[in-house]
Formats: sequence, structure tokens, C-alpha cells
Amino acid sequence: MVKKQPQFVFCIRNDACEDLELRKVYRLVPDKRAERDGFLRVVDESGEDYLYPESYFATIRLPRKTQEALAACG
Repeated sequence: MVKKQPQFVFCIRNDACEDLELRKVYRLVPDKRAERDGFLRVVDESGEDYLYPESYFATIRLPRKTQEALAACG
């Protein structure tokens, strides 16, 4: 079984949401149901995962070593 690499998104908008910092990379938690409704589940500044509008983020592709380093940070 192949372990799926963590996915990350880049915050491009936060509409004064205190738990998201603009221009910061966040870990994406897969949630197909949320995505169907236009939301993404991300681990925010609180360290917990919450739903945010998909429009707040841009998907990014990172090199494997960068993904591993970010995933190890929390």
C-alpha cells in the first residue's frame, strides 16, 4: 500500500479570520464531502482542522522533501 503524501494549500484570502494568515502554507485534510460543498478542511493556527471556503486558498505542488518537512512541523 502506497502512503499518500500530505497535501498543502496557500492562503490567498482570510476575510479577517484570525485563525488564518495570508500568504501562509497550510496542511489540507482530505474531506470529499466538504469539497462538494465548496469548503476545504485545513489545519489552521489553532492546530486543529476546520472547514474554510475553498476560495481562501490556492492549491500548490511542493517537492516531496518540502512536504515531509512541513508535515513533520504539525
